[in-house]
Amino acid sequence: MTDYDRIAAALAHIRANFLQQPSLEQMAEAAHWSPFHFQRKFQEWAGVSPKKFLQYLSLAHAKNMLRQEASVAEAAYETGLSGTGRLHDLFVTLEAMTPGEYRHGGAALALKYELAESPFGPYLVASTTKGICKLSFFDDANTAVAELHQEWPNAAIRNAPSPYHDEAARFFARNFSPNERLRLHLKGTAFQLKIWEALLRIPEGQLRTYSQLAEAAENGAAVRAAGTAIGANPVGYLIPCHRVIRGTGELGQYRWGATRKAALVGWEAAITGVDLVVS
Repeated sequence: MTDYDRIAAALAHIRANFLQQPSLEQMAEAAHWSPFHFQRKFQEWAGVSPKKFLQYLSLAHAKNMLRQEASVAEAAYETGLSGTGRLHDLFVTLEAMTPGEYRHGGAALALKYELAESPFGPYLVASTTKGICKLSFFDDANTAVAELHQEWPNAAIRNAPSPYHDEAARFFARNFSPNERLRLHLKGTAFQLKIWEALLRIPEGQLRTYSQLAEAAENGAAVRAAGTAIGANPVGYLIPCHRVIRGTGELGQYRWGATRKAALVGWEAAITGVDLVVS
């Protein structure tokens, strides 16, 4: 069997048996590998660990049940989880909200947003009570606001100030303490969160390639998946996805425009006095 055949067999086994919450040993047996070898190979092919893949399937099933008006306890039981506590942890880790909040379509979440100006054009910043959940540059304000509603379809969204928005403005104005920490409320998969965390570790004025970032996130083989996660970054500038370039040295694409990316990179290099090299 090829590696592809083994991974395909394991994926089929996990999809068919996720309600029984199979162990790593059981998943590895379907691929005819040792648990250690299976863990490594699965991570290379899927971009996530077998445990995380199982969690995604469990979460998708639970979400479907909650949409059909099942209780949280019923969703936990039918998904094969040991109790509502595990389902709660799963939702908070992967969805940035509790099962109850999801069951009500995010209606329990209150979002505030504002439109502001930066050296790189206008931007929309939005936050929950936990922190900044979105920062996007825009050319059309109505489109930016509509995108926010699409991403958080049933949350209570209103145009209003927030201390978190002031924090973002201070970063653009470079009026912040070196030890100041931004509070972020991110909604993404475990792999996306790991990539976004790696982005935050790139020093200002420096650049990394996609493969370097994947290695920094402890998944050097998942370069394409890392690129997808970078493109899905919901918090522009503050999570510095503009500091990632192609291995050829080209700046590459940017969610908010290649010209804006070049301006961000050049601005930071000028401020820090660091030569633009990949390190």
